[in-house]
Amino acid sequence: MMFGEFMFGARSRLLPPSIPFRFFGAAVLFHVAAWAALAAGGDVLPGFMGGPGFVLASLHLVTLGVLAMVGMGAAYQLLPVATKRPVRSTALCAASFWLFLPGVALFGFGIGHVVMWAMHAGATLVIAGLAIFAFLIIDNLGRVKDMPLVVGHAWLAVLSLVVLAALGLLLVVDFTAGILPDRRFVAAAHAAVAGYGFMGMLAMGFSYILVPMFALSQVPNIALGKLSIWFAGAALTIATVAAAVGSSMGVLVAVAAGMVAAGLHLRMMALIMAKRMRRELGGSFRLIRLSWILLPASLLAAVPLVLGWRVDVTAPLFGFLVVFGWLLTFLTGVLQRIMPFLASMHSAKPGIKPALVSALTAETPLKIHFWCHCTALALVVAGIVADQPLLVQGGALVGLAGAVALGAFAVALWQRLTHHLNTPNTAEIKG
Repeated sequence: MMFGEFMFGARSRLLPPSIPFRFFGAAVLFHVAAWAALAAGGDVLPGFMGGPGFVLASLHLVTLGVLAMVGMGAAYQLLPVATKRPVRSTALCAASFWLFLPGVALFGFGIGHVVMWAMHAGATLVIAGLAIFAFLIIDNLGRVKDMPLVVGHAWLAVLSLVVLAALGLLLVVDFTAGILPDRRFVAAAHAAVAGYGFMGMLAMGFSYILVPMFALSQVPNIALGKLSIWFAGAALTIATVAAAVGSSMGVLVAVAAGMVAAGLHLRMMALIMAKRMRRELGGSFRLIRLSWILLPASLLAAVPLVLGWRVDVTAPLFGFLVVFGWLLTFLTGVLQRIMPFLASMHSAKPGIKPALVSALTAETPLKIHFWCHCTALALVVAGIVADQPLLVQGGALVGLAGAVALGAFAVALWQRLTHHLNTPNTAEIKG
């Protein structure tokens, strides 16, 4: 998909700005909360094998509060623009947010402080919000005949969402009822389908919209992308079943299939980047490129874990690389490109020219976030491997500083957009 194809008639399918930006704003806040929770519980991350507390809270604040929140906001806005089919109901979009937001907050609080009523209430609200999201996405995709790569990944994401919601609810109930003979297997299946299924497939699918759009390129070799989808679907199916029944061999087969899917996807990204018209892509693409390295790295980290080698190290390392490494790195890179882009599209009013994306972007906070994020990843990984809790907590504090910087970028964006809208007949904002 070329940029011109994406933009043709795009303004007529824009949602009210309050819908995507409330999701993005909430994600920025939960991003801060996630690193803060990891800093508070980082002393137990080396050797962490599961269970409620601040570590598990930070994990879910990222997966639900940042990754799913950004995914929902982006899907609501980008799919109607890309598919040229409007979302069925903006009221339902808003309803999903107002269910999901308190749900994530309650669930994070409940799992962090082991408050069962908050955990159960939060999980219920989260599932309700995600159910509305799934309905709206299925409704939009059901009317799409083209865009096979985006649609294929989105369907895998929706199917994964159903499975992870069921497994997640089962795990929450098990906290109080103790119904599972060994919750580790169900937790492993839940982690696989959440990280690589729901969020992973959304990230990979939207890459076929976002990367060509921002790089001014096109998607080549659709057949290669379709093959990646088939391998990804096989890997997810095998991994979920194998993890649930505790089959190490099955999980290794899934990892192999996942590596093939990842390799094909990264080959597609390389082809898109090679054909791009825009040569300078800015700091956000440094994060996106880093995430492309961390995707196969996270899969490789699963191998020693499955083989039972130093599980006290490989288990937390694998979880951190998937969630904070690959997915969070990719989504924060996307967020700092998509927010100014959508703000620019919403900035054109009668008597007011649209603001330039560059004029809406505060570069200094983004540079701070980049270096803080990379440093945080390195320190936390080193702390896990060396069994040094202080390194983990130090890395989490650096990550927290980066999250605050990303928040400053979002605030500056809003201020610049407001200033632009209140200054008639201006082409751009200086400074």
